[in-house]
Amino acid sequence: MAVLPLLLCLLPLAPASSPPQPAISSPCPRRCRCQTQSMPLSVLCPGAGLLFVPPSLDRRAAELRLADNFIAAVRRRDLANMTGLLHLSLSRNTIRHVAAGAFADLRALRALHLDGNRLTSLGEGQLRGLVNLRHLILSNNQLAALAAGALDDCAETLEDLDLSYNNLEQLPWEALGRLGNVNTLGLDHNLLASVPAGAFSRLHKLARLDMTSNRLTTIPPDPLFSRLPLLARPRGSPASALVLAFGGNPLHCNCELVWLRRLAREDDLEACASPPALGGRYFWAVGEEEFVCEPPVVTHRSPPLAVPAGRPAALRCRAVGDPEPRVRWVSPQGRLLGNSSRARAFPNGTLELLVTEPEDGGTFTCIAANAAGEATAAVELTVGPPPPPQLANSTSCDPPRDGEPDALTPPSAASASAKVADTVAPTDRGVQVTEHGATAALVQWPDQRPVPGIRMYQIQYNSSADDILVYRMIPADSRSFLLTDLASGRTYDLCVLAVYEDSATGLTATRPVGCARFSTEPALRPCAAPHAPFLGGTMIIALGGVIVASVLVFIFVLLLRYKVHGGQPPGKAKATAPVSSVCSQTNGALGPVPSAPAPEPAAPRAHTVVQLDCEPWGPSHEPAGP
Repeated sequence: MAVLPLLLCLLPLAPASSPPQPAISSPCPRRCRCQTQSMPLSVLCPGAGLLFVPPSLDRRAAELRLADNFIAAVRRRDLANMTGLLHLSLSRNTIRHVAAGAFADLRALRALHLDGNRLTSLGEGQLRGLVNLRHLILSNNQLAALAAGALDDCAETLEDLDLSYNNLEQLPWEALGRLGNVNTLGLDHNLLASVPAGAFSRLHKLARLDMTSNRLTTIPPDPLFSRLPLLARPRGSPASALVLAFGGNPLHCNCELVWLRRLAREDDLEACASPPALGGRYFWAVGEEEFVCEPPVVTHRSPPLAVPAGRPAALRCRAVGDPEPRVRWVSPQGRLLGNSSRARAFPNGTLELLVTEPEDGGTFTCIAANAAGEATAAVELTVGPPPPPQLANSTSCDPPRDGEPDALTPPSAASASAKVADTVAPTDRGVQVTEHGATAALVQWPDQRPVPGIRMYQIQYNSSADDILVYRMIPADSRSFLLTDLASGRTYDLCVLAVYEDSATGLTATRPVGCARFSTEPALRPCAAPHAPFLGGTMIIALGGVIVASVLVFIFVLLLRYKVHGGQPPGKAKATAPVSSVCSQTNGALGPVPSAPAPEPAAPRAHTVVQLDCEPWGPSHEPAGP
C-alpha cells in the first residue's frame, strides 16, 4: 500500500508525450487570399484596391502577388525579413518610388515584376540585395535613366531582362555587356538612336534580342551576330540561333548595313527610311549593290591663317559624305591632335589652339574619313612674334567661337597672295563657274567619257556662312547646270561628283569630278528714304503754310467783296449808287438831313433808336475849306 503514494509522487516527474504544435502564423491581410495549408506559403492580393503593401504579411511567404492595385511606393519596411520570398509581382500599380534597399532582404528572390508602373529612373541602390534574381520585368514604365550600377548584384544570375516601352535614350552598355547569363533582352519601343559596336559581344547565351521601334539608323556588326545565325522568328530555328528583331527603325540603307542584308531572314517588317532613293522600300527587297556609300569630299577649309604667338587660332574643316565623315587633324610634326590642355577638337571639324607657340606654325592636315574612304586638305598656319603690350584704350579681340566665321589676322604678303588665289580661283580647273550674279551661277564641267557607266552627276554646295549642304542630281548627258536661289554676297564651295557603276564589283560608286569656289555679287542697295524727323518737320511746315495762305486768301476775298459792294451786304447793294458814304453812329439827338435822297424808313421798332449821320462823298461834293 505504500508503493502507490510513491508512484503518484514520481508521476509528475516523467516527461509528458504531447503532439507537436504548429507554428504561429500571421493573419491573412484583409481582401487577400492566403494559402497556408502546405509549404510554400502564398499571399494573393490581385485587384484588391490596396493603397500600400499590407503590413500584416506572413514573413514566411514564398509568393506575394500584389498586381492591379494602387500602390504608389515601396518602402524599406514593407518587405523586410521576407528572406524566403521567391516570386514578387507588383505589376500594374502606380509605383513612382522604390526606396533604396527596399529589396535588400529578398536574397532568395527569383522573379521581380515591376511592369506597368510609373518609374522614371532606377538608381544603384534600389535593386541591392537581389543576388539570385533571374527575371526582371520593367516594361511599360516611364524610365528615362538606368544607373550604371543598378544591375550589379544580379549581373551574374539574370536570365531575362525586359526594358521595353520606356523612354530610354541611352543605356549603360558596359553594364549590359556583363550579363553573361542573359537569354532574352527586350529593348524595343524606346528612344535609342545608336548602339555601340561590340555591345553584345560577351552575351554568349543571348537567344532573343528585340530592338524594334527605336530611332536606330544603323546597326553595327557585332561578333555575336557573326558567330550565331540570325533569324527573325524562333519557329523552326535551331537552339543556337539568335532571334534579332529591329523593325520600325528609320534605317539608313548604305554600305554599313550590307552585312545585315546578307543574312537569311524571314521577317517582313523592316524598311529603309533613307537615302531618298531607297526611302520606303522593303529592306530585304533592296539589292546588295544598292547599299552604297559616298566617299568624303572636303567642302570648306580655313584659308592661310596668321596669328601672333600667344593668341588662339581656330582651324576649320568641313566635309560631306555618306556616312557622315569623321574629321581628324594632324599637326605639322605628324602627331594626331585631340583634346588637350592646348587644343580642343570639336565634332564639326573645328580645331581650336588655345595658345599658339612658334613651333605650331606649318601645315596642318585635315583628314575626313568614313566607310567609303577618306579625303585630306591642308591648312597653313603662320605664328608670328607676340604683339606689343596693348595700351589702356586699345581694343582686344576675343577668340572666334565654334560655329562663327573665322576672325583672321592680316597675314604676310606671301600668305596674303595665296589667300587671294585660294578664295578667287577655282580649286579644280575641271569645274568652272563661268557666270554668276547675285542669286544665280552657271556651273560647267568637262566630259567624263573615260569613266564608263555614268548614271548621273551630283552637285554638292554650301556657303561659308552655314554648314547645310545642298544636293542637285543632274542627268548623265549634262555638262552644265544653272544654280538658282543663292544668297547674295556670299562665298560658296561647290563640288561635282560622277555617279557610275563599278564594273569590277557591280556596285554603284562615286568619283569626284572637281571642286570650285565662287562668290555671288552683293545685292543692290535701295536709295535711302529721307530721315524720319526731317520728313515730319517738313510736312508740318508745309501744312501750316497751306493753312495760313488759305486764311489770308479768304480774308482778302472778304475785304475785296466788302469794298466792291460799298460796305453793304451783296444782296442789298444799290446798282446805281456809285457813291460811297461815310457814316457815323449816334445815339439820341437827330442830325441834319442828308442832301441825298434817303430810302423809305422802315417800320418803327420798339428798341433803342440808332441814327446814322451820313455825308455823301463823291466827285461832285468837294470838302469845304477850313
